[in-house]
Amino acid sequence: MTTEATKSTQVHPNGITALPTAQTAPETAAPAVAEAAPEVAPVKRKRDPRVLALQRFAMSISAFTILGHVFFGFEQAPITPIVCLLVGYASAIGFETLDAWAYERQPEYAGGARALGVFLLPAHIGALACAMLLYGNSSLWPYLFAVVVGNASKYVVRLRIKGRLRHVLNPSNTGIAVTLVVFDWVGISPPYHFTNWLHGTLSWLIPLGILMLGTMLNAGLTKKIPLIAAWVGGFVLQALVRWLVLDHALVGALLPMTGVAFILFTNYMITDPGSTPTARRGQVVFGLTAAAIYGVLVSLGIVFGLFFALVITCLLRGGVLLVARARGRVPA
Repeated sequence: MTTEATKSTQVHPNGITALPTAQTAPETAAPAVAEAAPEVAPVKRKRDPRVLALQRFAMSISAFTILGHVFFGFEQAPITPIVCLLVGYASAIGFETLDAWAYERQPEYAGGARALGVFLLPAHIGALACAMLLYGNSSLWPYLFAVVVGNASKYVVRLRIKGRLRHVLNPSNTGIAVTLVVFDWVGISPPYHFTNWLHGTLSWLIPLGILMLGTMLNAGLTKKIPLIAAWVGGFVLQALVRWLVLDHALVGALLPMTGVAFILFTNYMITDPGSTPTARRGQVVFGLTAAAIYGVLVSLGIVFGLFFALVITCLLRGGVLLVARARGRVPA
Protein backbone atom coordinates (compact mmCIF):
# COMPACT_ATOMS: atom_id res chain seq x y z
CA MET A 1 0.00 0.00 0.00
CA THR A 2 1.43 3.49 -0.86
CA THR A 3 0.98 6.77 1.09
CA GLU A 4 1.20 9.95 -0.93
CA ALA A 5 2.03 13.23 1.00
CA THR A 6 0.72 16.50 -0.37
CA LYS A 7 1.68 19.86 1.04
CA SER A 8 -1.08 22.39 1.64
CA THR A 9 -1.12 25.74 3.47
CA GLN A 10 -4.13 26.53 5.57
CA VAL A 11 -4.70 30.09 6.88
CA HIS A 12 -6.65 30.34 10.11
CA PRO A 13 -8.70 33.32 11.05
CA ASN A 14 -6.08 34.34 13.69
CA GLY A 15 -3.52 34.82 10.96
CA ILE A 16 -1.35 31.95 11.87
CA THR A 17 -0.27 29.92 9.00
CA ALA A 18 -0.42 26.26 9.68
CA LEU A 19 2.41 23.97 8.85
CA PRO A 20 2.12 21.74 5.86
CA THR A 21 0.20 18.64 6.65
CA ALA A 22 0.42 15.24 5.05
CA GLN A 23 -2.74 13.76 3.62
CA THR A 24 -3.05 10.08 3.15
CA ALA A 25 -4.58 8.98 -0.10
CA PRO A 26 -7.51 6.68 0.28
CA GLU A 27 -6.61 3.03 0.08
CA THR A 28 -7.68 1.27 -3.06
CA ALA A 29 -8.05 -2.45 -2.74
CA ALA A 30 -6.41 -4.40 -5.47
CA PRO A 31 -8.97 -6.35 -7.37
CA ALA A 32 -9.09 -9.90 -6.08
CA VAL A 33 -8.54 -12.42 -8.82
CA ALA A 34 -10.44 -15.58 -8.02
CA GLU A 35 -8.78 -18.65 -9.37
CA ALA A 36 -11.29 -20.67 -11.30
CA ALA A 37 -11.49 -24.20 -10.01
CA PRO A 38 -10.60 -26.71 -12.68
CA GLU A 39 -13.68 -28.31 -14.17
CA VAL A 40 -14.02 -31.93 -13.19
CA ALA A 41 -15.41 -34.01 -15.99
CA PRO A 42 -18.39 -36.06 -14.83
CA VAL A 43 -17.54 -39.67 -14.28
CA LYS A 44 -19.36 -41.71 -16.87
CA ARG A 45 -20.55 -44.89 -15.27
CA LYS A 46 -19.84 -47.92 -17.39
CA ARG A 47 -23.06 -49.77 -18.06
CA ASP A 48 -23.25 -53.47 -17.33
CA PRO A 49 -23.10 -55.42 -20.64
CA ARG A 50 -25.39 -58.05 -19.16
CA VAL A 51 -28.08 -55.47 -18.43
CA LEU A 52 -27.65 -53.96 -21.89
CA ALA A 53 -28.04 -57.39 -23.46
CA LEU A 54 -31.18 -58.10 -21.44
CA GLN A 55 -32.65 -54.74 -22.43
CA ARG A 56 -31.97 -55.34 -26.12
CA PHE A 57 -33.36 -58.88 -25.98
CA ALA A 58 -36.46 -57.65 -24.14
CA MET A 59 -37.10 -54.93 -26.71
CA SER A 60 -36.55 -57.24 -29.68
CA ILE A 61 -38.77 -60.06 -28.38
CA SER A 62 -41.47 -57.53 -27.44
CA ALA A 63 -41.41 -56.02 -30.92
CA PHE A 64 -41.46 -59.46 -32.54
CA THR A 65 -44.43 -60.51 -30.38
CA ILE A 66 -46.45 -57.43 -31.33
CA LEU A 67 -45.60 -57.75 -35.02
CA GLY A 68 -46.30 -61.47 -34.89
CA HIS A 69 -49.83 -61.08 -33.60
CA VAL A 70 -50.65 -58.08 -35.80
CA PHE A 71 -48.92 -58.89 -39.10
CA PHE A 72 -47.18 -62.29 -39.11
CA GLY A 73 -50.06 -64.58 -38.12
CA PHE A 74 -49.16 -66.00 -34.71
CA GLU A 75 -51.58 -68.79 -33.81
CA GLN A 76 -51.96 -68.10 -30.08
CA ALA A 77 -54.70 -65.85 -28.75
CA PRO A 78 -53.57 -62.21 -28.45
CA ILE A 79 -54.31 -62.32 -24.71
CA THR A 80 -51.68 -65.04 -24.22
CA PRO A 81 -48.53 -62.87 -24.06
CA ILE A 82 -50.28 -60.30 -21.85
CA VAL A 83 -51.35 -62.86 -19.26
CA CYS A 84 -47.96 -64.57 -19.43
CA LEU A 85 -46.24 -61.25 -18.70
CA LEU A 86 -48.45 -60.54 -15.68
CA VAL A 87 -47.93 -64.03 -14.26
CA GLY A 88 -44.22 -63.84 -15.05
CA TYR A 89 -43.78 -60.57 -13.18
CA ALA A 90 -45.83 -61.74 -10.19
CA SER A 91 -44.10 -65.12 -9.87
CA ALA A 92 -40.62 -63.63 -10.27
CA ILE A 93 -41.26 -61.09 -7.51
CA GLY A 94 -42.88 -63.74 -5.33
CA PHE A 95 -40.01 -66.23 -5.63
CA GLU A 96 -37.41 -63.51 -5.05
CA THR A 97 -39.26 -62.23 -1.98
CA LEU A 98 -39.47 -65.72 -0.52
CA ASP A 99 -35.80 -66.45 -1.24
CA ALA A 100 -34.69 -63.12 0.22
CA TRP A 101 -36.68 -63.83 3.38
CA ALA A 102 -35.21 -67.35 3.67
CA TYR A 103 -31.61 -66.15 3.29
CA GLU A 104 -32.14 -62.93 5.25
CA ARG A 105 -31.00 -60.66 2.44
CA GLN A 106 -32.38 -57.72 0.53
CA PRO A 107 -34.44 -58.60 -2.55
CA GLU A 108 -32.75 -57.81 -5.84
CA TYR A 109 -35.68 -55.68 -6.95
CA ALA A 110 -35.27 -53.35 -3.96
CA GLY A 111 -33.72 -49.97 -4.65
CA GLY A 112 -36.21 -48.10 -6.77
CA ALA A 113 -37.91 -48.33 -10.12
CA ARG A 114 -34.69 -48.93 -12.05
CA ALA A 115 -33.70 -51.90 -9.87
CA LEU A 116 -37.18 -53.35 -10.27
CA GLY A 117 -37.07 -52.89 -14.04
CA VAL A 118 -33.68 -54.60 -14.36
CA PHE A 119 -34.83 -57.44 -12.12
CA LEU A 120 -37.93 -58.08 -14.24
CA LEU A 121 -36.08 -58.19 -17.57
CA PRO A 122 -35.37 -61.97 -17.48
CA ALA A 123 -38.96 -62.65 -16.43
CA HIS A 124 -40.18 -60.47 -19.31
CA ILE A 125 -38.08 -62.33 -21.87
CA GLY A 126 -38.99 -65.76 -20.49
CA ALA A 127 -42.72 -65.04 -20.41
CA LEU A 128 -42.81 -63.87 -24.02
CA ALA A 129 -40.65 -66.82 -25.13
CA CYS A 130 -43.08 -69.30 -23.56
CA ALA A 131 -46.05 -67.46 -25.07
CA MET A 132 -44.43 -67.48 -28.50
CA LEU A 133 -42.91 -70.97 -28.76
CA LEU A 134 -45.58 -73.10 -27.08
CA TYR A 135 -48.93 -73.97 -28.61
CA GLY A 136 -51.60 -75.00 -26.13
CA ASN A 137 -54.62 -74.51 -28.36
CA SER A 138 -57.29 -72.41 -26.61
CA SER A 139 -56.08 -73.09 -23.06
CA LEU A 140 -53.94 -70.55 -21.21
CA TRP A 141 -52.89 -72.88 -18.39
CA PRO A 142 -49.97 -74.58 -20.20
CA TYR A 143 -48.41 -71.20 -20.98
CA LEU A 144 -48.80 -69.99 -17.40
CA PHE A 145 -47.46 -73.28 -16.08
CA ALA A 146 -44.36 -72.93 -18.25
CA VAL A 147 -43.76 -69.35 -17.08
CA VAL A 148 -44.02 -70.25 -13.39
CA VAL A 149 -41.84 -73.36 -13.76
CA GLY A 150 -39.22 -71.33 -15.61
CA ASN A 151 -39.02 -68.69 -12.88
CA ALA A 152 -39.01 -71.34 -10.16
CA SER A 153 -36.12 -73.22 -11.77
CA LYS A 154 -33.84 -70.24 -11.05
CA TYR A 155 -34.25 -70.91 -7.32
CA VAL A 156 -34.63 -74.69 -7.24
CA VAL A 157 -31.49 -75.73 -9.18
CA ARG A 158 -28.58 -73.53 -8.10
CA LEU A 159 -24.89 -73.73 -7.32
CA ARG A 160 -22.80 -71.46 -5.15
CA ILE A 161 -20.01 -70.08 -7.34
CA LYS A 162 -17.60 -67.43 -6.06
CA GLY A 163 -19.80 -66.80 -3.08
CA ARG A 164 -23.03 -66.31 -5.04
CA LEU A 165 -25.88 -68.68 -5.78
CA ARG A 166 -26.31 -68.99 -9.54
CA HIS A 167 -29.01 -70.82 -11.46
CA VAL A 168 -27.98 -73.78 -13.59
CA LEU A 169 -30.93 -74.20 -15.96
CA ASN A 170 -32.13 -71.93 -18.73
CA PRO A 171 -35.43 -70.66 -17.25
CA SER A 172 -37.65 -70.31 -20.32
CA ASN A 173 -36.29 -73.47 -21.95
CA THR A 174 -36.86 -75.42 -18.74
CA GLY A 175 -40.42 -74.17 -18.47
CA ILE A 176 -41.13 -75.19 -22.06
CA ALA A 177 -39.50 -78.63 -21.67
CA VAL A 178 -41.36 -79.45 -18.45
CA THR A 179 -44.65 -78.33 -19.98
CA LEU A 180 -44.11 -80.58 -23.00
CA VAL A 181 -43.59 -83.53 -20.65
CA VAL A 182 -46.48 -82.81 -18.28
CA PHE A 183 -49.06 -81.86 -20.92
CA ASP A 184 -48.74 -84.41 -23.70
CA TRP A 185 -51.34 -82.58 -25.79
CA VAL A 186 -49.25 -79.39 -25.87
CA GLY A 187 -46.79 -78.88 -28.69
CA ILE A 188 -44.44 -76.34 -30.17
CA SER A 189 -45.70 -73.60 -32.44
CA PRO A 190 -45.86 -74.87 -36.05
CA PRO A 191 -43.11 -73.69 -38.39
CA TYR A 192 -45.44 -71.64 -40.60
CA HIS A 193 -46.66 -69.79 -37.50
CA PHE A 194 -43.87 -67.18 -37.61
CA THR A 195 -44.52 -66.02 -41.19
CA ASN A 196 -48.09 -67.23 -41.65
CA TRP A 197 -49.45 -64.06 -43.26
CA LEU A 198 -46.31 -63.09 -45.14
CA HIS A 199 -45.72 -63.86 -48.79
CA GLY A 200 -42.98 -63.44 -51.33
CA THR A 201 -39.85 -61.58 -50.35
CA LEU A 202 -41.01 -60.74 -46.82
CA SER A 203 -41.33 -64.42 -45.93
CA TRP A 204 -37.55 -64.77 -46.02
CA LEU A 205 -36.52 -61.19 -45.23
CA ILE A 206 -38.09 -61.39 -41.76
CA PRO A 207 -36.10 -64.50 -40.72
CA LEU A 208 -32.97 -62.91 -42.17
CA GLY A 209 -33.58 -59.77 -40.12
CA ILE A 210 -34.07 -61.80 -36.94
CA LEU A 211 -30.86 -63.68 -37.65
CA MET A 212 -28.85 -60.50 -38.25
CA LEU A 213 -30.23 -58.73 -35.17
CA GLY A 214 -29.61 -61.69 -32.90
CA THR A 215 -26.10 -62.17 -34.24
CA MET A 216 -25.23 -58.51 -33.65
CA LEU A 217 -26.56 -58.62 -30.09
CA ASN A 218 -24.58 -61.74 -29.27
CA ALA A 219 -21.42 -60.45 -30.92
CA GLY A 220 -21.52 -57.07 -29.23
CA LEU A 221 -22.99 -57.79 -25.80
CA THR A 222 -23.22 -61.43 -24.72
CA LYS A 223 -19.98 -62.49 -26.49
CA LYS A 224 -21.52 -65.89 -27.27
CA ILE A 225 -20.42 -66.20 -30.89
CA PRO A 226 -18.13 -69.19 -30.09
CA LEU A 227 -21.10 -70.98 -28.54
CA ILE A 228 -23.33 -70.21 -31.52
CA ALA A 229 -20.68 -71.34 -33.99
CA ALA A 230 -20.10 -74.57 -32.07
CA TRP A 231 -23.83 -75.25 -31.82
CA VAL A 232 -24.50 -74.64 -35.52
CA GLY A 233 -21.39 -76.56 -36.58
CA GLY A 234 -22.28 -79.41 -34.24
CA PHE A 235 -25.81 -79.47 -35.63
CA VAL A 236 -24.48 -79.92 -39.16
CA LEU A 237 -22.05 -82.57 -37.92
CA GLN A 238 -24.74 -84.62 -36.17
CA ALA A 239 -26.85 -84.48 -39.34
CA LEU A 240 -23.91 -85.84 -41.35
CA VAL A 241 -23.32 -88.61 -38.81
CA ARG A 242 -26.99 -89.63 -38.87
CA TRP A 243 -26.89 -89.62 -42.67
CA LEU A 244 -23.73 -91.72 -42.89
CA VAL A 245 -24.34 -94.11 -39.99
CA LEU A 246 -28.12 -94.36 -39.64
CA ASP A 247 -29.07 -93.65 -43.26
CA HIS A 248 -31.24 -90.67 -42.29
CA ALA A 249 -32.14 -88.21 -45.02
CA LEU A 250 -29.50 -85.48 -44.99
CA VAL A 251 -31.83 -82.76 -46.24
CA GLY A 252 -34.42 -83.68 -43.64
CA ALA A 253 -31.80 -83.64 -40.89
CA LEU A 254 -30.63 -80.16 -41.92
CA LEU A 255 -34.09 -78.75 -42.62
CA PRO A 256 -34.77 -77.46 -39.05
CA MET A 257 -31.93 -74.95 -39.51
CA THR A 258 -33.99 -73.06 -42.09
CA GLY A 259 -36.87 -72.29 -39.74
CA VAL A 260 -37.48 -69.21 -37.62
CA ALA A 261 -37.82 -71.39 -34.51
CA PHE A 262 -34.22 -72.59 -34.93
CA ILE A 263 -33.01 -69.00 -35.41
CA LEU A 264 -34.80 -67.88 -32.24
CA PHE A 265 -33.48 -70.85 -30.30
CA THR A 266 -29.93 -70.25 -31.51
CA ASN A 267 -29.74 -66.50 -30.96
CA TYR A 268 -32.07 -65.93 -28.03
CA MET A 269 -32.31 -69.11 -25.95
CA ILE A 270 -29.16 -71.23 -26.01
CA THR A 271 -27.07 -68.07 -25.48
CA ASP A 272 -28.60 -67.26 -22.07
CA PRO A 273 -25.74 -65.56 -20.15
CA GLY A 274 -26.80 -66.95 -16.78
CA SER A 275 -26.70 -70.64 -17.70
CA THR A 276 -23.85 -70.85 -20.23
CA PRO A 277 -20.05 -70.61 -19.88
CA THR A 278 -18.19 -67.35 -20.41
CA ALA A 279 -14.80 -68.77 -21.45
CA ARG A 280 -14.41 -69.48 -25.16
CA ARG A 281 -13.40 -73.09 -24.64
CA GLY A 282 -16.35 -73.70 -22.34
CA GLN A 283 -18.72 -72.17 -24.88
CA VAL A 284 -17.44 -74.43 -27.64
CA VAL A 285 -17.82 -77.53 -25.46
CA PHE A 286 -21.32 -76.44 -24.43
CA GLY A 287 -22.48 -75.90 -28.02
CA LEU A 288 -21.02 -79.16 -29.32
CA THR A 289 -22.50 -81.09 -26.38
CA ALA A 290 -25.98 -79.69 -26.99
CA ALA A 291 -25.78 -80.60 -30.69
CA ALA A 292 -24.56 -84.13 -29.92
CA ILE A 293 -27.34 -84.72 -27.39
CA TYR A 294 -29.89 -83.42 -29.88
CA GLY A 295 -28.64 -85.92 -32.46
CA VAL A 296 -28.95 -88.78 -29.97
CA LEU A 297 -32.49 -87.76 -28.97
CA VAL A 298 -33.64 -87.52 -32.58
CA SER A 299 -32.07 -90.89 -33.36
CA LEU A 300 -34.08 -92.36 -30.47
CA GLY A 301 -37.28 -90.92 -31.89
CA ILE A 302 -37.74 -88.27 -29.19
CA VAL A 303 -39.51 -85.16 -30.43
CA PHE A 304 -38.82 -81.58 -29.34
CA GLY A 305 -35.16 -82.49 -29.12
CA LEU A 306 -33.91 -78.88 -29.11
CA PHE A 307 -35.44 -78.09 -25.74
CA PHE A 308 -34.64 -81.39 -24.07
CA ALA A 309 -31.05 -81.28 -25.35
CA LEU A 310 -30.51 -77.87 -23.77
CA VAL A 311 -31.92 -78.99 -20.42
CA ILE A 312 -29.62 -82.03 -20.37
CA THR A 313 -26.61 -79.94 -21.40
CA CYS A 314 -27.26 -77.42 -18.62
CA LEU A 315 -27.56 -80.23 -16.07
CA LEU A 316 -24.29 -81.77 -17.30
CA ARG A 317 -22.57 -78.40 -16.96
CA GLY A 318 -23.95 -78.08 -13.44
CA GLY A 319 -22.58 -81.52 -12.59
CA VAL A 320 -19.15 -80.56 -13.94
CA LEU A 321 -19.15 -77.37 -11.86
CA LEU A 322 -20.21 -79.33 -8.79
CA VAL A 323 -17.37 -81.83 -9.20
CA ALA A 324 -14.88 -79.04 -9.90
CA ARG A 325 -15.97 -77.21 -6.77
CA ALA A 326 -15.62 -80.37 -4.71
CA ARG A 327 -12.05 -80.69 -5.97
CA GLY A 328 -11.35 -77.05 -5.15
CA ARG A 329 -11.03 -75.87 -8.75
CA VAL A 330 -14.05 -73.57 -8.57
CA PRO A 331 -14.34 -71.14 -5.62
CA ALA A 332 -17.41 -71.92 -3.54
